[in-house]
Amino acid sequence: MKNLFRQFLDFLLFSNIFMALCAVAQALVTYQLLYTTPDLYVPGILFCATLALYNFSILLAKPAIPEESPFRRVRWFFKYERLMISITIICVLALIPLALFLSMSSLLLLGLLGIIAVAYNLPLFSWQDKRFGLRNIPGIKLLLIAVVWSASCVLLPVLELENNHHFVVSARDTGLLLAKRFLFIAALAVPFDIRDLFQDRTYELKTIPVIVGEKRAYLFCLFLLALYLVLLFLFNKTLDANFIGLTLSIVLAGWLIFKSNWERNEYYYFFYLDGILILQYIILLVCSYLQF
Repeated sequence: MKNLFRQFLDFLLFSNIFMALCAVAQALVTYQLLYTTPDLYVPGILFCATLALYNFSILLAKPAIPEESPFRRVRWFFKYERLMISITIICVLALIPLALFLSMSSLLLLGLLGIIAVAYNLPLFSWQDKRFGLRNIPGIKLLLIAVVWSASCVLLPVLELENNHHFVVSARDTGLLLAKRFLFIAALAVPFDIRDLFQDRTYELKTIPVIVGEKRAYLFCLFLLALYLVLLFLFNKTLDANFIGLTLSIVLAGWLIFKSNWERNEYYYFFYLDGILILQYIILLVCSYLQF
């Protein structure tokens, strides 16, 4: 039974299905904070797009000998490479009918974000006979991850609400939602770079931990979450269920980041740290239920 559960967990985490569910959860967080009912096709699009993009990025970064990779995720992924390619193709095909529900502004947004996400892994530029991509620009990785995630999980629901349901969200409220989500995603992304610190140095990737060091990178994470709390306290008018739920999720994220270190196994990062993105939505639902 234990071995069966381990196999299921490996499939859930290393196939990026869990990450796709995190994107769905973050979109639902946006709907919850706006006190409105979600459009079902929006979570569907985010699930398929996230799963396809993450699988595509891993396929592009395939090592010469995957079975000798120090990362269990890489060894597992390329052990089932054909299955992963099939799942990726299915997700891309599923995006076609789902995209028919989207407004033109949402299609343009997703198209732009998709180009940014794909371009991150491709060596599009050259300098002195050496090719490099967006990932080689110092500090760009964290910025792109936070921008793509916050824009897709906040702006996409907002645009669809405004275009299809005439649900007006002010520029101020949209900006605050984007800023807070950006800080949350960025804080959770840094520990992954800390874990990959030595590998990134080898590949000459200038991530935040490579630039400032491991200890300062942890402090940077906590600073981002503290800034999120400041925004929450400054611009929240009442101590409602959403305020309490967000505060609890920020504190929990800070604790998990503080407890993480590069020696922890991959399950800690891909289940506990990424799982905060899902748990945040669950906490909001529980707080909302208890309030009533």
